[in-house]
Amino acid sequence: MAQVEENYTEVSTFIIVGFPGLQLEYFHMVAWFLFILYVTIVMGNLVLVVMFALEHSLQKPMYIIMVSLALSDIGFTTVALPKLIARYWWNDASIGFYTCHFQRHMIHYFGSLNSLIMLTMSVDRYLAVSFPLRYPMLMTAPTMTILTVFSWLVAHIFPGVTSINFIQISFCGSNQIIQAFCDTLSLAALACGEKSYLSMASYATAMFILLVPLIFVISSYFCIIISVFHMTSGQGRRKTLSTCATQGCIISIYYIPRFFVYSVPHIPNMKMTPDSQIATTFFYSFFPPLINPFVYCLRTKEIKAILSRLCLEEFLKIYLKASTIKEINRL
Repeated sequence: MAQVEENYTEVSTFIIVGFPGLQLEYFHMVAWFLFILYVTIVMGNLVLVVMFALEHSLQKPMYIIMVSLALSDIGFTTVALPKLIARYWWNDASIGFYTCHFQRHMIHYFGSLNSLIMLTMSVDRYLAVSFPLRYPMLMTAPTMTILTVFSWLVAHIFPGVTSINFIQISFCGSNQIIQAFCDTLSLAALACGEKSYLSMASYATAMFILLVPLIFVISSYFCIIISVFHMTSGQGRRKTLSTCATQGCIISIYYIPRFFVYSVPHIPNMKMTPDSQIATTFFYSFFPPLINPFVYCLRTKEIKAILSRLCLEEFLKIYLKASTIKEINRL
C-alpha cells in the first residue's frame, strides 16, 4: 500500500479503508458476510430478471419497472461490494485513480437511477389506483419501456457532470478513503486547496437528485391515499393501503438516511463518527436491494403462481427421472 507524501506528491492510487474501527480478527468474518450478502442480492434480483425473460405473461408495465429496479440493484451491488470484499478477504485495499472515479460515477449513477425508478413506479401506481379503467390505455408496455429507457439515460447526467469536475481536481496529501467505496463525499474530502465550493456544489446536486423525485413520489402516494378512501370495496382498500405502506417503508429507507448523511457536514454542531456514517451508508445502500425482490415481486400472485408451477415441474422431473432409473435397475 503506497502512502502519499503530504502536500507534495499527486495521488495516483486510493486506499479503501472501510470501517476504521473494525479489528483485524473480524476481517474474514465481515468478508464472508459481505460475500453472502452480495450473492443473495444478485441471485434474488436475477430470479426476477430470468422469470421476466422467460414468462410472456409478466411482460407488463408493472413488471417492466420491477425488472429495471432489479437490474439497477444488481449493477449497484456489483460496482460497490467486490472491492470491499477484497479489502477484508485479502487486505487488498488499493484502488486505481481512474477506477475510483469510475466507481464513484457508477455509485451515484445507480443511486440517481433508483430515485427515477421509484418516481416512475409511484406514477404507475397512482394511475393504476386513481384511473383503473383508463390505466391499460394510459400505461402500456411500450410506454413503460420508453420511460424506463429514459430513466437509464437521464440518470447519467448529474453524475457525469460531477465526474468531469472531479477529473480536473488535484488530490494530494492523504489517499485514504474513509468509506466502503469511492463516493463524492469521501473524494471531496481529499481534494487539494479550497473544498467548500466543491462540497456545496456536490451537496446541491445530491439534494436536487433526491428531493425532486421525492416530491413527486410523495405527491403520487398522497393522491393514491385520497383515491383509496373513495373506494367502496373494503378489501381493495386494505390491499392497496398494505402495498403502499410497504413501498413507503422502502422509499423511506432509501431517502431519509441518505438525506441525513449528505446533510450532516452542512449542519452546524452535528457530527457523525466515521463508523456510524459508513454503517448508515451501508444500510441504505444494500438493505433495499436485499429486500426489494420480496417486497415488490414475491408478494404478487402471478409470480407466486409461476414459482409454484416451476417448483412443481422441477419436482416432477426429478421424480420421473428417479422412477426411470429405478425401473432400469430392476430390469
